[in-house]
Amino acid sequence: MSDTDKLLAQLRDIVGDKGLLTGDDVSSRPNRSWGQGSCPARAIVRPASTEEVSQVLRLCNDAGQSLVPWGGLTGLVDGITCNPEDLVISLERMNAIEHVDAEAGVMTVQAGAVLQNVQEAAQEAGWQFAVDFGARGSAQIGGMIGTNAGGNSVVRYGMMREQVLGLEAVLADGTVISSMNEMLKNNTGYDLKQLFIGSEGTLGIVTRAVLRLRPRARSVQTAFVALDSFADVAGLLRRLGVELEGKLSSFEVMWRNFYHFMTDESGKHQAVLPTSHPYYVLLESEGADPEREQEQFMAVLGALMEEGHVADAVICQSSQQAAQLWEMRDDVETLMHATFPPAIFDISLPIREMEAYIDDLAGVLEARYPDTRLVSFGHLGDGNIHLGIGPVEDKHAIETLVYERLGKAGGSVSAEHGIGLEKREFLPHSRSPAEMALMRSIKQALDPGNILNPGKIF
Repeated sequence: MSDTDKLLAQLRDIVGDKGLLTGDDVSSRPNRSWGQGSCPARAIVRPASTEEVSQVLRLCNDAGQSLVPWGGLTGLVDGITCNPEDLVISLERMNAIEHVDAEAGVMTVQAGAVLQNVQEAAQEAGWQFAVDFGARGSAQIGGMIGTNAGGNSVVRYGMMREQVLGLEAVLADGTVISSMNEMLKNNTGYDLKQLFIGSEGTLGIVTRAVLRLRPRARSVQTAFVALDSFADVAGLLRRLGVELEGKLSSFEVMWRNFYHFMTDESGKHQAVLPTSHPYYVLLESEGADPEREQEQFMAVLGALMEEGHVADAVICQSSQQAAQLWEMRDDVETLMHATFPPAIFDISLPIREMEAYIDDLAGVLEARYPDTRLVSFGHLGDGNIHLGIGPVEDKHAIETLVYERLGKAGGSVSAEHGIGLEKREFLPHSRSPAEMALMRSIKQALDPGNILNPGKIF
């Protein structure tokens, strides 16, 4: 029996027949972002408990066997990519919602729990889980923690980091770190959970988490507005933040190139406003008093229109109308088809730098790659912009254009998807040598054998 066969047999003893996939059950799964490629890993290990995760990591660490952690496979930076010598560890069988404290607004879940199920459980208990994005039906809590996921409501509720009160993680040597804190305030030394949030599975495997829930919104106001300058966009964000009294929950900006493409050009979505304005914003406000907040919402937008800061607006009269607008905003698939083969970017930078950055990038692309389309959209209220560029023949050249200019503007090469393999080369544009050295030191301390998602980030 070969060493590999012996290791697989030992793993099967730990996780059982259902817990170990080989052959076609492995190769039928993707190996890259967007569901592309065929996974070449030796096997997929699917533990059913924290104890099994601990045993698996201890065994693999002793054997020097690399492990690539998988969540819902909705990441966009090739953080799940495997080599033939790797094993995958997937927590898809650890998907239970263990407990909901309806009094305190706290939920305890296993890392394989799917976001949509978490949202529905919170809603049933009279609360809401505030992180939301288009992949809600597939994304898993563990992966969201590992990438510090963002989404559509960051402007009000923050990223995944702000929703995690405590967690449990297993280190490379099998040590279980249980920091399942349920309190909002716990100032007892190092906040160890922060080591694992955003670490992309390179420091440990998150197995369970305590999530912070938020009061369920009884009133949601949605509008789609057109603006004639970027100064009006920035001013609108500032005014709404103040005059809606902290209730602004979403502020999704679409440059004309995005809105015109999604409506007039693709025909996939209805144009609710003329497509001639340079900027559009899909905005939402959440609260608890429907009548009062509807009046407030309409009054604020009406005043902004009278003052000339908003050129045109549509206020949704039903949740169905709002859903149609969100479907347009989340329709990345249509964008990808139009720019195929695409280069998709998830960046952030100070709002004051955004207009000049996009204008400069658009000018360079038009001059060097006249047949390439640039589409710009994003959350913006949290400094996050998404770029779709394509079709591209030399993706690396396009990445260099995007990221070099971003570094000069004081931006980040990754706003909410992490580094993985795709952005590894460009991380120094956003991190200093001293920061990189410290991150490597932490990796060395927690995973000296480099078995956890090797090659990712660094």
